Amino acid sequence: MKRQFLALSIVTPNGTRIAEGIKTLEVRSWVPTQLPVKDLLIVENQNFLVKDTDEEEGVAVALVDVDSVHTWRNDEVNLACASAWSEGYFAWVLSNVRPIKQPVKILAKRKIYQVELDLP
Repeated sequence: MKRQFLALSIVTPNGTRIAEGIKTLEVRSWVPTQLPVKDLLIVENQNFLVKDTDEEEGVAVALVDVDSVHTWRNDEVNLACASAWSEGYFAWVLSNVRPIKQPVKILAKRKIYQVELDLP
């Protein structure tokens, strides 16, 4: 049965790092309109999507919950699997990570977007 999910695209290899529990913070320049975000579908794709109209094929790799968001701190670079810290960003705290055993091809878009997916 198909279900509606909110989705967030993340450039490779960080979607896989989230699915494996290595990356526990997602750093963004914006915050979700509503918290918590339950069952957020992580879609891993190849390129940074810059314009609101940008789309490409991605792969659904995990479901996560975003329980809270806070100002990203410089002692959280490793948790975010980032190469460096920058001021002015937000850390999304990822919890309840459920890797998707059989990755499914799905569209990657900007921001949080809605998809329909048949997950077991």
